[in-house]
Amino acid sequence: DIFEKVSPAVVQIDVTSKAAASPRLRIPGLEGFDIVPRGQKPGAEGEEDAPAAPKQQSSGSGFFISADGYIVTNNHVVADADEIKVVMKDGRELKATVVGRDEGTDLAVIKVTDPKAKGADFPYVDFENQAKPRVGDWVITIGNPFGLGGTATAGIISAYGRDLNDSSSSFVDYIQIDAPINRGNSGGPSFDIYGRVIGVNTAIFSPSGGSVGIGFAIPADVVDSVTAELVKGGKITRGYIGANIQPFTSDMAEAQGLGEQRGAIVAALVPNGPAERAGLKPGDIVTNVNGIAIKNSSELTREVAKGRPGATLKLSVIRD
Repeated sequence: DIFEKVSPAVVQIDVTSKAAASPRLRIPGLEGFDIVPRGQKPGAEGEEDAPAAPKQQSSGSGFFISADGYIVTNNHVVADADEIKVVMKDGRELKATVVGRDEGTDLAVIKVTDPKAKGADFPYVDFENQAKPRVGDWVITIGNPFGLGGTATAGIISAYGRDLNDSSSSFVDYIQIDAPINRGNSGGPSFDIYGRVIGVNTAIFSPSGGSVGIGFAIPADVVDSVTAELVKGGKITRGYIGANIQPFTSDMAEAQGLGEQRGAIVAALVPNGPAERAGLKPGDIVTNVNGIAIKNSSELTREVAKGRPGATLKLSVIRD
C-alpha cells in the first residue's frame, strides 16, 4: 500500500556530463612535444581540430516535492550535469534543469522544464517534520539502484546522529538505516509507514561498494528547509560568527575538572568578526546556542549555520 501510494512521485534521474579529459602523454626528454594518437591532428586546446570532450552517463534518484515539477535529489547526482533526463514510473522521459545546489548538505533541486510536460500535475510527497520516527521503526526506500529503476527496499532506522567525517557532516546529522541502499539510490527518499518522507538517501558505508546494511540519509527537517530556500532563491545562506572551533573532549573535561561537560572549544577568532566583537575569547567552551545544548563542534556549526545575516545568537560559555 505504501509503495503504490508514493512510488509515482519517485523518479530516475539520468545525467549526461563531460568526462574528465585524459592528460596529454609526455615522454621524458621530449617535454616540448605533444604525443598525438594516430589519426588525430595535432592542435592546441580549443582549436577546431581538437577532439570533442567525451561524454559520460550516470544515474541517481529523486522525488517530486510539488505538483509543478520541483524534484529533490543529491548535489553529487547533478553537480556536473550538462543534460538531465527524468524518467517517470510510467516510462515518460522529461528534460529537467538545475534550480539550485548546496554542496554543504549534498542536496539539490531540479525542475522539469520539458515542453511535453507543460501544464502537467505531477504526483508529489510530503516531508515528515513532526512525528520523528524512533530507532527500530520501519522505513521503506525507493530508488534506482544500479540503474534498475523503481526499486523498493525495507528496513529499520538503525541510529541517529551519525557523522560521515566529511564536509557535509558539519551541517547534517545523518540518520543510519539498514534498508539496502546501493549505487543509483542517491537522492531517493526513505518513507515512514505512513508514506511520509523521513530522509534522503545519500551514502553507504561499505568495503565492497555494495550494500552491507549501513546506509545514511539526510533528515527530513534539513531537506525541507534547504530545498525550500533553493526553490525560493537558488542558493543557501548560512550564519557565520568568525570562530575556529574544535571538540571539547572527555579528556579535556577531565583535565579541567569539568566531569561530563561537553561542548565546543574556541581555538581562534577572526579579527573583528562577529564573535570577537561580541566578546568571545579563545579557550571559551561553548555549551549552548539560543537555548539549545551543544555537545560537540559539529552541533555548534549547525546551530550557527541556521542563523541569518543580522540575526542575534546568544551563546552560553564556560570561561577560564
